[in-house]
Amino acid sequence: MREETNIAESSAPNYPISSVDNALRLLLLFREQQSMRLTEACSYLGVAHSTAHRLLAMLIHRGFVRQDANRAYRPGPMLVDIGLAVVQKMDVRMQARPFLEKLAAEFGETVHLVTLEGDHVRYVDAVESDRVLRVISRTGQLLPAHCTSAGKALLAEFGIDQVHTLYADKNLLTSQTSHSITSMKELESALSTVREQGYATNREESEDGVGSVAITLVNAADRPVAAIAVALPVSRLNSRMQANIVAALKDVREKFRELSV
Repeated sequence: MREETNIAESSAPNYPISSVDNALRLLLLFREQQSMRLTEACSYLGVAHSTAHRLLAMLIHRGFVRQDANRAYRPGPMLVDIGLAVVQKMDVRMQARPFLEKLAAEFGETVHLVTLEGDHVRYVDAVESDRVLRVISRTGQLLPAHCTSAGKALLAEFGIDQVHTLYADKNLLTSQTSHSITSMKELESALSTVREQGYATNREESEDGVGSVAITLVNAADRPVAAIAVALPVSRLNSRMQANIVAALKDVREKFRELSV
């Protein structure tokens, strides 16, 4: 079995935690082989049978490892999900970037690319406006989905039961401003409007003075993969501007779907 690379060894922390290191080393073994036995894990780590068993049991508990009918250990669903999520986000960023740039050039406003993480959204990319009065890039930020246009656009792709499952506390939703949605009843109504319109809006629900219009991006199988939002000061988000943004976003949605074929 191949040991970790010299790069990994040279970047070792000053105060390593051996149990964490051993668990990660076991996961790294799946780069080279599809399964492992308990005896292989003991030998590779140089630890006792009981120690390797406890490490694998914890990895199973968290879904990073599973045990098949022959008692061999294999990659678990969580390990696969994380890998796919990372790859998908990388892919969608590359695919969506030209559309973000086009929209930003067309409207002179900040454009965000957003993905859903449970009942929150993650801002994964942006092209920021160069205007003095502008919405700044939120790349890397995590916000409650119901407080953003992109989040509402993505949530609207789910049925009501699925939305309820995402929200642990259905009685009181987290608010960002005095305009934020704070109840499941309000959210259900808002999502119904999004489904009817085909796009979502946000007027000072995530930040005072900020508005946005968003639409989901779907792949060739019509599965939502992200959302694009054009964000701007509410002083510039009049009905004409909104209509123009919606038309442009719908065109982007269709072109992105074709790109994903």
